[in-house]
Amino acid sequence: MLLKTASLFCGLLLCMSAFGVSKSKVKDKVKDKVQDIEQIYSTPTKHWVELKKPTASINKNQVKADIVIYSDSLLQKIDGFGGAFNEMGWTSLKTIPDAEAKKVIESLFSKEGCNLSMGRMPIGASDYALSYYSFDDVPEDFVMRDFNIDRDKFILMAYIKEALKVRPDMKLWGSPWTPPAWMKVNEHYSMRNGDLNGRTGGNRMTDGAQILNNATAFKMQERYLKAYALYFSKFVKAYKAEGVNVYAIMPQNEIAYTPNWPACTWRPEDLAYFIKDFMGPQMEKDSLGTEIWLGTINYANPNYVKTILDDKKAAKYIKGVGFQWAGSKCIPTISKDYPQYNFMQTENICGEGENNWTSLQRSWGTMIHYFNNGVSSYMYWNMILDENGMSAWGWPQNSMVVIDKNEKTVKYTDEFYLFKHFSHFVQPGDHLLKSSTGENHIAFKLKDGRVLLLINNPKETEESLNVQVGAKSLNVKLLPTSINSFVLRN
Repeated sequence: MLLKTASLFCGLLLCMSAFGVSKSKVKDKVKDKVQDIEQIYSTPTKHWVELKKPTASINKNQVKADIVIYSDSLLQKIDGFGGAFNEMGWTSLKTIPDAEAKKVIESLFSKEGCNLSMGRMPIGASDYALSYYSFDDVPEDFVMRDFNIDRDKFILMAYIKEALKVRPDMKLWGSPWTPPAWMKVNEHYSMRNGDLNGRTGGNRMTDGAQILNNATAFKMQERYLKAYALYFSKFVKAYKAEGVNVYAIMPQNEIAYTPNWPACTWRPEDLAYFIKDFMGPQMEKDSLGTEIWLGTINYANPNYVKTILDDKKAAKYIKGVGFQWAGSKCIPTISKDYPQYNFMQTENICGEGENNWTSLQRSWGTMIHYFNNGVSSYMYWNMILDENGMSAWGWPQNSMVVIDKNEKTVKYTDEFYLFKHFSHFVQPGDHLLKSSTGENHIAFKLKDGRVLLLINNPKETEESLNVQVGAKSLNVKLLPTSINSFVLRN
């Protein structure tokens, strides 16, 4: 019987060959069928599990769909996913052997890892700098004679250059937490004294130097505005001279926040005035090719953004708008009313150092909200921190990678894998796809024609869902408390 079956199979192949169908094409068709669906899942105890035999299957009969993906309805083009570089991330990375540190960078930026395509950098001190600093701390140096990036060459830029070795096409953008202190009304890097919300590690400025009402903290005299515009231009040039290109600048991180770490608030009319009469013309005059984005917006009232974008002279210099934290409440209005701009989520909610599945679920919800409201790019905050995750100003926060500087160990957190489920596949030039309403799914059309479907199962029970993707009807089985990526061939 076996001989008879074998001879029939050989005869079939000979017959197919006679009609121009090769053995290799038969094998390719079998292979294609097997690879129609790729499935990867993560749970709180198992991360990035690639199934050799997907649990997803094609529905043979007509069934009612729980989720519908409109595979030909392309929404916004994706610019990328990324994370923020900071000094404390680099010093944490340097506590482990170079070979291990290289693996961490590769896990974040290589095609086999998270495949991050964007990076954020602070311009001067952030709350995860080692201390206060700017690129020109000489009071009244209006011509920027003493401007320099010497500190960055040894810390922040060293970090960025390691990432560029793995991802040379990474797009970098920057924002200052504060201008040089001498350019501010209170002549201090921060906005308030003491510790914030009971945390230790604050500053000790005098009470009279505090600015707590979101008034413009920048000295709005022309000579300071001119100097600050020159400061940005020199920053871009200095980085470029070191082989690091900055594609965009947002002139102020969190324009409506008065913490005890580096910060500066701006009234919208004042920020528009700075952009249209100083920063924009300076960048244009110097032919830098670096875009100006409005941000980062952490204010819930959309009128703040509208005031600036409705100023036609300022708006002509603005290429996009970046939102974070309370800015999530105003992006639905802004993305609807100003569709001509690109939008970015600039800082994922950073948590309290818990680094657990609760953080992942919160981040999932934020990502769905922002993509459904028009963003083309999405940024994590601290990519790497030590085991304490503590800022220099006393706030423990989450990170994608935790390095225990005493034990010399590396831990990849749940949020690392959440980002990997997205960014490993979704790259610049891909598109968000239209889908049915729901808070636990999202889909992208990749440039090669494949569809990436991501489904979150927050329940503690296994779920079985029917998903319509174009003309295909799938049944997918989801483990309890899991994030799932399905890659579907056309």
